[in-house]
Amino acid sequence: MQNLKGSALCEFLSWCCVNRRIGSCLQVKQSRKIRQSFLPCKSVSHALPHSHHPRAKKRLLWRLFLSAFGLLGLYHYWFKIFRLFEVFIPMGICPMAIMPLLKDNFTGVLRHWARPEVLTCTSWGAPIIWDETFDPHVAEREARRQNLTIGLTVFAVGRYLEKYLEHFLVSAEQYFMVGQNVVYYVFTDRPEAVPHVALGQGRLLRVKPVRREKRWQDVSMARMLTLHEALGGQLGREADYVFCLDVDQYFSGNFGPEVLADLVAQLHAWHFRWPRWMLPYERDKRSAAALSLSEGDFYYHAAVFGGSVAALLKLTAHCATGQQLDREHGIEARWHDESHLNKFFWLSKPTKLLSPEFCWAEEIGWRPEIHHPRLIWAPKEYALVRT
Repeated sequence: MQNLKGSALCEFLSWCCVNRRIGSCLQVKQSRKIRQSFLPCKSVSHALPHSHHPRAKKRLLWRLFLSAFGLLGLYHYWFKIFRLFEVFIPMGICPMAIMPLLKDNFTGVLRHWARPEVLTCTSWGAPIIWDETFDPHVAEREARRQNLTIGLTVFAVGRYLEKYLEHFLVSAEQYFMVGQNVVYYVFTDRPEAVPHVALGQGRLLRVKPVRREKRWQDVSMARMLTLHEALGGQLGREADYVFCLDVDQYFSGNFGPEVLADLVAQLHAWHFRWPRWMLPYERDKRSAAALSLSEGDFYYHAAVFGGSVAALLKLTAHCATGQQLDREHGIEARWHDESHLNKFFWLSKPTKLLSPEFCWAEEIGWRPEIHHPRLIWAPKEYALVRT
């Protein structure tokens, strides 16, 4: 009878421990009589460790799964998460000693005090043009007084032509250098497909045929040599200043003579707050575009650059030569002509910088420092236009 009771008790205690009824087990063990009956039971002493083993495995597997899932999510969304906090990265302040010196023939005296939250000058004394820091009427009057002609070049090759060109030209007629003499240069592999756009007085459109390359990267890189040849020819003879823009964007606000200078660079909308060590310069030392971790000022966008004909001849010659050297060594810079453009601007400092308001990407989202965007990136449909 005693053995039967002890056997039954062992089974009961095992059930308690397996089902994590620890409190019940302890209460039962506190009974002296039960403890005496419990002594013959050897299986109970092993019940707890064995019962925990599969549950511990499950917990470990769940933790590993959740950790892997979290790391995957962080990897996938880290860029968006970083974007939420990059607004707290300070941009710097223009030194008081430089402010009175920042004046050119078009913008007049800059109103740095109107934008205290952003950087309005560079360490070498070039102005960074933000909305409200200049008087557009002063710039327009000065450009008309000088009777300038401004060239605007754009490449529309392959499917980029039908996708973007018409919207680009129509918006340019509405906002680009309004009231000034303008000559558009459209470089395309299909001159007959260029859309007809009504042009205002003193504005011309010239279509220049180019060869279609096999890869879209080659189209991007070939433009520097094409621009160099055009600047040394008819374009250079009829324009005083030239701006070179990508076609997959459109004007959304006045883009006037306030942007004119000898050598103009555009701050990249995605990178203008980033510290230098994070900027996507070319790091392969074998490339002619390479910059070391201690080199570089800002990261400039190849979608917009401009200046005088003489300055752009030097810029395009530098980039075309660097690309040729890379090809001879079997190298291709990470961001193609943009990488070489950034190398040039490191060696030859631009005399004026345009804030991201002059070339903005709406997908970045709202930013308090972006008041009135002048040029907007069109939706990128690479799967369509790069095939």
